[in-house]
Amino acid sequence: MDALTLLLTRQSTPRLIAPAPTEEQLTNILNAAIRVPDHAGLTPWEFIIATGDGLHKLGDIFAEATTINSDEVEKIDKARSMPLRAPMVITVVAKVKQHAKVPAFEQQLAAGCAAMAMQQAVFAQGLGGIWRTGPLAFDRYVHQQLALKECDQIVGFLYIGTPAIPVNTKPIKEGMGFARYL
Repeated sequence: MDALTLLLTRQSTPRLIAPAPTEEQLTNILNAAIRVPDHAGLTPWEFIIATGDGLHKLGDIFAEATTINSDEVEKIDKARSMPLRAPMVITVVAKVKQHAKVPAFEQQLAAGCAAMAMQQAVFAQGLGGIWRTGPLAFDRYVHQQLALKECDQIVGFLYIGTPAIPVNTKPIKEGMGFARYL
């Protein structure tokens, strides 16, 4: 698949099953991530990979965080099972560094670009993926359990695996509908 086709046909794949990416595929995914624009070469990101038991650990963290805000068993159980929707979940974290010319927001955008590049590398290798956020990406308990610093921010959870079912390609939207000239 050529790059333009990949960019124009990209879409999320919410139903994922094993196998997870191979080591070679994962290496490609991570290498794509670190090729994104990175003002001043700060590498303001970290990728926390969960597979196997790691998915259960992440689920326990999600459930514990949910327990802090709710005593509804259904919500807690749902949070615990969320990482089990795929054979691999990569938590993409913006690791903000103090810099006179590169504000935190720009570093968070760079980490977001890394997540997008990772997702594109997933699709380019015939895998499926979906980038999820939600309240747990901003939850301080989740951050603490993942050993993140106060200035760090989760920009997303990238769920990766093999598509469980073929995904129908969505119609291409016309980008000019969202653009204007000055």
